[in-house]
Amino acid sequence: LLLERSKIETGLGLGVDIHEPPYITASNNQPLAIGNVFSIEPGIYLTDSFGIRLEDIVYLGPSGPEILSDLSRSVLQITPRY
Repeated sequence: LLLERSKIETGLGLGVDIHEPPYITASNNQPLAIGNVFSIEPGIYLTDSFGIRLEDIVYLGPSGPEILSDLSRSVLQITPRY
């Protein structure tokens, strides 16, 4: 069962205070500006179980967004040891 709603944002600004505006949520209409550095960190949470988030750091430059993080996009299968 997936949590239907989460108060956790999909992304947020990064700066001196680490987490700062702009907060990237469905309800925030604040536009991004050139020079913003922010995270995009979608997550999935299972009710009464666990969750996971993957985070990309993005710089919005004059010619568009630039992904600063080097996150692998491959899927790693883990076999549990019982």
